[in-house]
Amino acid sequence: MATGPVAAVDIGGTKIAVGLVASDGTLLATTRRPTPADADGETVLKALLDGLDELAGHPQWAGARAVGIGSAGPVDTAEGTVSPVNIPGWRGFPVVRRVAGHLGGRLPVVLTGDGIAIAAAEHRFGAARPYDNALCMVVSTGVGGGLVLGGALHSGRTGNAGHIGHISVDLNGELCPCGARGCLERLASGPAIARHALALGWRPGGADDSAAAVAVAARAGDAAALAAYDRAGQALAAGIAATATLVELDAVVIGGGVAQAGELLFSPLRRHLSTYAALPFTHHLAVHQAHLGPDAGLIGAAAAAMG
Repeated sequence: MATGPVAAVDIGGTKIAVGLVASDGTLLATTRRPTPADADGETVLKALLDGLDELAGHPQWAGARAVGIGSAGPVDTAEGTVSPVNIPGWRGFPVVRRVAGHLGGRLPVVLTGDGIAIAAAEHRFGAARPYDNALCMVVSTGVGGGLVLGGALHSGRTGNAGHIGHISVDLNGELCPCGARGCLERLASGPAIARHALALGWRPGGADDSAAAVAVAARAGDAAALAAYDRAGQALAAGIAATATLVELDAVVIGGGVAQAGELLFSPLRRHLSTYAALPFTHHLAVHQAHLGPDAGLIGAAAAAMG
């Protein structure tokens, strides 16, 4: 069995992280760059490749056995392409071919969606380890998910199974960049929380109008900020309950930047879940914050490449 480290890439709408991950899930090295999400595809690729080039200076890089790429979706793992909703410069972008070419074909490159990546990480090393049937989610700039069913990752034909961020939880909701209406991502992502708080009258103390700033205000008792997190928790509860009803889950594990708000998000989520998860076989659903924190995407991309 191969035991060398795996190079990992985590591509999101806000940042591109690159790391080197040991076979036991230990993150040996990491570097991060802002995602130039509004730029052309080649500029986005350059940020990724610059991260890999920096990582190549690590002493253990020479022993790397693969590269795992976890990306915001949709992805097409069969074709090796990505079309992240929040990175418009990448549509059908051949990220696997371009990364493999940059590395001279020396390493196999494995693509997975970011939701599948967090599922791989948390099932192999984190909060989902005790469960055979779990939904693992990323709630950050976007909302993604991955499923573990029958003890194994369930990725689907193109690698997009479990993409919960783009199921509709509001039939007459606002238009999503994906083309649908009322997507979970439009209600529960970090930008959605900030937008809703602003619409309710919250005003940031400075230039920071992020979900993290809303969380600070919510902890101080700001009613609009609290209501924005409550709305996000309710939307997540609706999506999670629908998924649990469909495939009979034992647990849901939630990571990503928004999940760092802790009980500001999880308390209303659990409360609303008690209403939405109404059928008896959904009542036992456990809700956990991801154990691997902000590194789950990187560790999961590596875990998916480890096989």
